[in-house]
Amino acid sequence: MAQFVADLTPGCEAGFGNCKAIGVIEDGGDLVAGMVFHDWQPGPGLIQISSASKTPRWLTADVRHIMFSYPFDQIGCQMVVLQVSAKNERMVRIAKAFGFTPYLIKRMRGRDEDGYVFTLTDDDWRNSKFTRKIHGQA
Repeated sequence: MAQFVADLTPGCEAGFGNCKAIGVIEDGGDLVAGMVFHDWQPGPGLIQISSASKTPRWLTADVRHIMFSYPFDQIGCQMVVLQVSAKNERMVRIAKAFGFTPYLIKRMRGRDEDGYVFTLTDDDWRNSKFTRKIHGQA
């Protein structure tokens, strides 16, 4: 799974190292997306997430729940970190909609490409419009 995501992620030729991954399979059995959790830092409770897909229609409510349940509910993270190219307007829009806090870093992806570091705390996720019903909030 991690190799699937690395293969679809520009600049990720070295892979993710020690990681955990989740795949999304369509009804027909085709792998269409994957998420990789890497660079786990238990002390501060941080983990990075990287994802990639072959189709834009993979990010359903159930997938979102599973995607964030792993870091926040299963291993006790207090923050998820996501790095995104500023050119990836779709992913930037999605991260902001999910409640991630954006930090624009000039030249993060090279001399001619800025990038974002997004952060999402467990509190922000649990209080987001995507999870209020799951966590018993109105």
